[in-house]
Amino acid sequence: MNEEFYSIISKICTTDPRYHPEAYEFIMEALNYSRKRFKRVKHVTGAELLKGIKGLLLKKFGPMTLTILNFWGVKTTDDFGNMVYNLVEHKILSKDAHDNYESFQNAYDFEEVFNKSYRKQLARRLKSMRF
Repeated sequence: MNEEFYSIISKICTTDPRYHPEAYEFIMEALNYSRKRFKRVKHVTGAELLKGIKGLLLKKFGPMTLTILNFWGVKTTDDFGNMVYNLVEHKILSKDAHDNYESFQNAYDFEEVFNKSYRKQLARRLKSMRF
């Protein structure tokens, strides 16, 4: 990311202070992660981005994901949509005719995905390990 990106993020955070600047940086990282995951050169859908966000959060932060999201001010998938559309409005990202904010609404429950489901997966992995 370059200086211009951080300047724009600073402006966004001044007009919309709900989200921490690091959350916007993470959105950009998740976008690149999603492009690779779904083998896209440029555009990914909102649903694909949300899947990429979920995967990258778990990969990077594991059991700390909910804590990180809370620190960033992100409570639901709607918040990711708000940030994406803030980035679109400031011409950091672009959207096509098929993109809409609704694809970010209530896509998954954070508690279920980042706590309950994560703990179940971890328990399965631990159970399969031999000590």
